[in-house]
Amino acid sequence: MKLNLSRTSAIVAALLFATAALAQDKVPLKTQLPKPLFVGTPVPLNVPNLEPPLKGKRADFMVPAGTVNLAKGKKVTASDDSPVTGTLDLITDGDKAGDEGSWVELGPGKQWVQIDLAKKANIYAVLVWHFHSQARVYRDVVVQVSDDPNFKSGVNTIFNNDFKNEVGAGAGKDQNYVETYQGKLIDAKGVQGRYVRLYSNGNTSNKLNDYIEVEVWGKPAA
Repeated sequence: MKLNLSRTSAIVAALLFATAALAQDKVPLKTQLPKPLFVGTPVPLNVPNLEPPLKGKRADFMVPAGTVNLAKGKKVTASDDSPVTGTLDLITDGDKAGDEGSWVELGPGKQWVQIDLAKKANIYAVLVWHFHSQARVYRDVVVQVSDDPNFKSGVNTIFNNDFKNEVGAGAGKDQNYVETYQGKLIDAKGVQGRYVRLYSNGNTSNKLNDYIEVEVWGKPAA
């Protein structure tokens, strides 16, 4: 009996040590935020399932040590080959300012942009800035990860607020949100994949689809 208790104690101690080690291996995700361009703008009306506005700075999001922005400078493709404004490379150029010339604008209706990370990675967070010089809600935002560039197989959806299934990825349960200079942080929970695709379907100001920057935080898969 004493031997069993001793063995159990050793196992518990090992588990506690492992948990502590894992906790110590986590660090806050650090990204450079752009200058705020509006303060106290009223929330857009007639938007269902809207999350409460963020008060102050977002709480630290913890990621494994060594996590980096894998999207920086990576190739971007899109459903719209001829953007209304800007070029697709602006989405991963590191410039998150909301000034004119900092974003790409795709045509009206359902559109997507896709980032090729060049190799499979463990993805812990995706940060998205659509537009932050005006309070807007972008409709039917869906973010997916896959190893298939055509997103026909092995697709993992990490965010979906398309509650009417306009995009065709299934009815989403995530909340709509107001764009701010802090961007939208999406917990990817370590999902593996090479390609990240982001959908939208216009916004509360117009029918177009804008992207200032997308960051994909992770580590190359072993």
